[in-house]
Amino acid sequence: MVNGMGRDRGAQLVLEQAILPGTGAAADRTRAFAWYNVMQDVGHALGGLAAALPALLQSTFGVEEVAAFQSVFGLYVALMALQALLYMALSPVAEAPVRSSVPGPRIDPESRRIVLRISGLFAIDSIAGGFLGTALIAYFFFERFGAGEMAIAILFFLARSANAISHFAAAWLARRIGLVNTMVFTHIPSSLMLIAVAFVPSFSLAAGLFLLRELLVEMDVPTRQSYVMAVVRPEERTWASGITSLVRMGGWAVGPFVAGFLMQGVALATPLMIGAGMKIVYDLMLWKSFRDLKPPEES
Repeated sequence: MVNGMGRDRGAQLVLEQAILPGTGAAADRTRAFAWYNVMQDVGHALGGLAAALPALLQSTFGVEEVAAFQSVFGLYVALMALQALLYMALSPVAEAPVRSSVPGPRIDPESRRIVLRISGLFAIDSIAGGFLGTALIAYFFFERFGAGEMAIAILFFLARSANAISHFAAAWLARRIGLVNTMVFTHIPSSLMLIAVAFVPSFSLAAGLFLLRELLVEMDVPTRQSYVMAVVRPEERTWASGITSLVRMGGWAVGPFVAGFLMQGVALATPLMIGAGMKIVYDLMLWKSFRDLKPPEES
């Protein structure tokens, strides 16, 4: 949670998303992205559980508070170093195909139009997501219900475990109803559940609704990534991934800034309601704009 969101939002994500579609057939692309996100969520779940480490070190081993938190940051640095070593071991086969001898990117006008249109929608979704970051939701549970570190750590461990399960379900569902339909028809119910979290009277009910929401909310992630990589040419994938990721990261930067003011100046649950409402608007606009643009395996 060093970035405040508990998610990988760096440049590595751009390159990894461009690499994955080249590792198999088009029909297996969404499944590959499902596994990719499952691995992220397994790590995310373990990281959420590790949020309880400072309290455990203090209560069990008598470690001072500052030293306990320093040890967790040290673990984070060690894991990032291990990640760098794994990247160094990648084969040259991971490189994108080169189709032109002319230097610089050569982007098809139709691909450019598609990516810019979908990036505009992703901007709405990511700003909404910034209202609903891990740190802000954890703060909501702490302030609204008095949930402690241990309870929040366990809740987010279960939430990320639910996310991991949902990625497999997303790949299965996308084969039957299509990528865009899977994105939209799972995302809207998850947003409605989050709005309900803002109104329930107890932590147990809120946690239950939140976990149900987490079973659905991430089903659009592997499908979204797969869809963007499917509607552009192979040599355009790094560019498309870069543009869409840049837009999403920008939105993620804006959302928490505004959400903090809303929590203090309006009401604690305001970011949850606004963020969920914006996501519903995004879903409806996405379905209207792209339901007829099919990836190759659906044509």
